[in-house]
Amino acid sequence: MSPTRKIKAAVVEGKATPRGRFPHIKRAGDFLFISGTSSRRKDNTFEGAQVDPMGVTNLDIRAQTRAVIENIRDILRDADADLGDLVEAGVFLVNMNDFGGYNEIWAEYFDFNGPTRTTVAVHQLPHPHLLIEIKAVAYKPLADS
Repeated sequence: MSPTRKIKAAVVEGKATPRGRFPHIKRAGDFLFISGTSSRRKDNTFEGAQVDPMGVTNLDIRAQTRAVIENIRDILRDADADLGDLVEAGVFLVNMNDFGGYNEIWAEYFDFNGPTRTTVAVHQLPHPHLLIEIKAVAYKPLADS
């Protein structure tokens, strides 16, 4: 993103295409807003979701949480930012019984100096294999020009 551009949206190359007409990330001045991000890969499969030949589904909150955070990291890097620039995160869990596993993985990436965080339970997310989605805000001042 150009340092002279105060507002700019981007769909990040190499990441899963958004399931609607919205960007992965939008810069507004010194702030970066990251759209709700899941564990979906570019090929539309999901990290942390396996279905066996009999149709039995195994969903892993730890693998999905790790993939979501790493997807957010990749999106931020496209704007010359990183996870350390996050100031706020909104987390959506389909089941609060997954809170422990999600919180465990979160702690691998962040400590008490990390972003503020709110976690809520939601009825469902855009795909039945999703257990978690995170939206976030980062603060990354534009370079002086």
